[in-house]
Amino acid sequence: MTGKLTVTEKTGKTIEEAIELALAELEVNRERIDYEVLEVPSKGLFGFIGSKLARVKVTVRPVDPVEEAKQFLAKTFQAMKLDVSMEKMTHADHVVINLRGDDLGVLIGKHGQTLDALQYLTNLAANKDAEERSRIILDVEDYRKRRAETLSRLAMRLADKVKRRGERVVLEPMSPQERKIIHMALQNDHRIVTYSEGDEPYRKVVIALKK
Repeated sequence: MTGKLTVTEKTGKTIEEAIELALAELEVNRERIDYEVLEVPSKGLFGFIGSKLARVKVTVRPVDPVEEAKQFLAKTFQAMKLDVSMEKMTHADHVVINLRGDDLGVLIGKHGQTLDALQYLTNLAANKDAEERSRIILDVEDYRKRRAETLSRLAMRLADKVKRRGERVVLEPMSPQERKIIHMALQNDHRIVTYSEGDEPYRKVVIALKK
């Protein structure tokens, strides 16, 4: 909600009208607010002399990005007719939501491309109205952990090949996260250097001998 109005007072002929005016000004749904009735409407003499309008104070509740993420995912899975449970694990600088269920390969896609796209959309939905951004990582049945282990083993194997043959190896295009796994796996090998070349989304890791 940074830069947006979060509290307002409105008057109306009825409490409901005052609340609706506040919602329009705050640009939020009813579920996002708390309100306090400051003055109840009353009819004066002959129905108009000394009459009082309703006055309410409306406050927008802070957004919990993780809850917003889970609601977004729940709606997505419902539309896809998937039965998915969500496990939340909180870390120092990010939150992991691990998705579990049967036949969830459709959520992963080739080399995790579908999962990365879903993660991107989830972060957009979660942080849209949040005062403080949260970094949310999606996983499916610990796929990312297994993929990281596979890539680390691949990096070691290809590094050995480079050292034997003296020729550089260019890997297939990978996401920034997966390229980082390759770089990290070989960072302590004093005979090997790794770097990335090309443009997204076709950027690749190169493994070569240090000169």
